[in-house]
Amino acid sequence: MSGIGKTVYAGTLAALISPCIDEIIENPGIGRDWPEVLRNPLPGRRFDLIIDTQRRFKTTMIVKRIPHGRFVSGAVNYRLSSGRPQGRYSKKPRMIDNMLDLVEAASGQRARIDSALALALDPELTALAERAIPPGPRYAGYAPGAGGKHKQWPRDRFVLLATILVAKGMTPVFILGPDEAGWVSEIRQALPEALFPLQETTSNPATISSPLFTIAVGARLNVGVANDSGTGHMLAAADIPLVSLFGPTASEKFAPLVSHGTVVRAQDFGSDRMDAISVDAVLAAVDRIAPRH
Repeated sequence: MSGIGKTVYAGTLAALISPCIDEIIENPGIGRDWPEVLRNPLPGRRFDLIIDTQRRFKTTMIVKRIPHGRFVSGAVNYRLSSGRPQGRYSKKPRMIDNMLDLVEAASGQRARIDSALALALDPELTALAERAIPPGPRYAGYAPGAGGKHKQWPRDRFVLLATILVAKGMTPVFILGPDEAGWVSEIRQALPEALFPLQETTSNPATISSPLFTIAVGARLNVGVANDSGTGHMLAAADIPLVSLFGPTASEKFAPLVSHGTVVRAQDFGSDRMDAISVDAVLAAVDRIAPRH
């Protein structure tokens, strides 16, 4: 349930979560005003278990009025919750870790990282990604875009990094969204061997633009390098070795969850600016986590 507004789980990510979620309630208008605490905000509904993923006290008190068997919430350090994580609790810096704490509070056992990352992708999408990224070569993926220029590592450094890794036998794959499609000719001029699966794959445009196709492409890669961006999290969802580049945003809060990953922060080089990160620093990070064969 998305209390106010819509949710991507009913839109762009619907195909991914359809085996897991039976019903989605969008914009029921719950959580705005204190008088909602005096009534059941979802008349006629009752749930065995409610997991409240937000932490605003007022909203939590309102949601708790929905009839339920158990109620799990991290608000005020789980003081309003039927269950809590084991041991002495403190809120984690990273958002995804706090979500996993909710899983532990609801289930009584710690969520396993490997099971949390297992995604069931449509076989047709997987086959389409395999045609775009054929078996045989070792692939390094690059996601040079981000929601704002302040979060983008300089594009020429992505190209230089890819050139160095080509010499090490890694074919470059650039994951470019619609707003970055104009970069293709520039990158291809410097890296004629580069692949651009979102621009070069011939299929239903809705399929190619789907985050699920990007995740399927990501699963074909041996290593990825991405800014703090939606594409970076899509590559993380494929659970590949991933180097995440952070500048002005907090890696402690937004770093993706992967089995084998590392973060390179501009702050470690004396600035919030992305251009403070050198190619050598990212290359060293790739060498630490990329499989050798």
